[in-house]
Amino acid sequence: MENVIRHEGIIDYIKGTHVRVRITQTPACAGCKVAARCATAEAREKVIDATATDASAWHVGQTVVVTTAGTMASRALLLGFGLPLLLMLLVLVVAMATGCSEGTTALLMLASQVPYYFVLWLCRDRIASKMTFHVERKEE
Repeated sequence: MENVIRHEGIIDYIKGTHVRVRITQTPACAGCKVAARCATAEAREKVIDATATDASAWHVGQTVVVTTAGTMASRALLLGFGLPLLLMLLVLVVAMATGCSEGTTALLMLASQVPYYFVLWLCRDRIASKMTFHVERKEE
């Protein structure tokens, strides 16, 4: 069975199958096993764009549960931190092997992040289509 991450929130906006949910951090986040990898554990309030199969079943102000697969956190960490780190290490090895000074190497390492995050930004729609959140009714 796949690990599912759930957060309770309140619907702020509905348009078609697109639902925007405001999630407020609760003390339960501290005890969650994925809190260290979850963006909602870092801030007091987050806004999540989710999909709902039937928009007529929801209304603004309704309390719902937003769910996503546990693998989404790992994928986000890989794209946001893992691959940039590998890119910096690659630039470090190549720059040092070619005889660049330490200062130049450091600047090259930092400069390598600009095109990476630009490409990531260009691919944001494709990434967003694979990293999805879903809205479910809150069980009372």
